[in-house]
Amino acid sequence: MDRLGLTVFYIALSIAAFAFGKAVNRRARHPAANATLIAMLVVIAVLLLSHQNYAAYMRHGGGAIAWLLGPATVALGIPLARHAKTMARESWPIGAAIVAGAVSAAISAPLILSVLGGSKILALSMAPKAVTTPIAMQISAHIGGVPALAALFAIVGGIIVAIIAEPVLARLGITDHRVFGLTAGVAGSGIGAAQAVSRNPQAGAYAALAVGVNAIVTAILVPVFWSWHWL
Repeated sequence: MDRLGLTVFYIALSIAAFAFGKAVNRRARHPAANATLIAMLVVIAVLLLSHQNYAAYMRHGGGAIAWLLGPATVALGIPLARHAKTMARESWPIGAAIVAGAVSAAISAPLILSVLGGSKILALSMAPKAVTTPIAMQISAHIGGVPALAALFAIVGGIIVAIIAEPVLARLGITDHRVFGLTAGVAGSGIGAAQAVSRNPQAGAYAALAVGVNAIVTAILVPVFWSWHWL
């Protein structure tokens, strides 16, 4: 298959895999049946069966899908704009919650990894895991991490949050859509926010705000903290 054929095939594969994941999610109605996770597993299976690697997938179509993460994240501004007045009245508690979550996400896991003897590169790659994948890759590259690992941590972390956030909050007796939105946006970034949007418009708005503010805080905090940590 030539270059153009591979590009068309991998883009079609990605779209079809996600459509399949959405269909399974609608039928199963269970948090574990996450459309993004299912799509990833389908693409991985096809690559293994066809004896192709991830680098080839990204060169021929996968990179275009990854680039679309940027515009997709910007689209989260739609629910944000619709609920801006309501959120403005709660700006202080919302801001405090997002900043606290961003600081915790950026420091806790990499610091634990470092204390337990993990490598510096792995910790630096993990530090921006709670922001959207393109931003996580840029931050990781800037501080000396591995962008590909940062992308992996961001995606896997987002999927985990999308799967467990709602059941955990329900077990704690928390049903407020605003809390779910902030939790999904701070801890799960774009994937978590997408889950929030599908659940409730208000949750989607709070998740969108959390994604944006978390990205700003993380982009400032991570380079400063981890540069100081290894001085």
